[in-house]
Amino acid sequence: MHVHHTLETGHVGLNVSDIERSKKFYQEVFGFQLLKESLQAGREWAFLSSGDKLPITLWQQSKGHFEKQRPGLHHLSFQVPDMEMVKAFEKKLKALKVPFNYDGVVPHSEGAQSGGIFFEDPDGIRLEIYAPSGAEGCQAPTPGAPSCGFF
Repeated sequence: MHVHHTLETGHVGLNVSDIERSKKFYQEVFGFQLLKESLQAGREWAFLSSGDKLPITLWQQSKGHFEKQRPGLHHLSFQVPDMEMVKAFEKKLKALKVPFNYDGVVPHSEGAQSGGIFFEDPDGIRLEIYAPSGAEGCQAPTPGAPSCGFF
C-alpha cells in the first residue's frame, strides 16, 4: 500500500549571536511564547511557540552578522491572513526601529496581488511578513525579479 505524505516545515532553527536579544525580538515582534530554553554556558538555546506550533528555535552559536553571500538561510517568511495585519506589523516594527529592506509594502513581483514587508532581525537575518492579496498597485522594487529574492 502506497501512503502519500505531505511534508510541512516543523520549525526553523536560527543561529544567533545573543540569545537574550533574539528571544526579546521574536517575542516582541511576533508574540511568540517561550516554550523551553537552556541558559547553560556554551549551550544556550530557546524554543519559541505560537499556540500549538513551534515555528522558531534559537541557537546561540554564532558571532558577527548575517551574510547573504554565504550559503544557508536566504530569508524566513511568515504569512498572515490580510494586508491589514501586514500593516499592523509594519507599524510595530517601525516603533521598535527595526531596519527595513524596502520602504513599506511591496508586491512579490510586478503586478502581483501578494506582497508584504521585508526587514531584519538583530543579527541581520532577513525576514518577511506577507499576505496573499492586498499589494495590488504597490510598486515592485526589482522589475522582472521576485521581491523576496534579492533584498
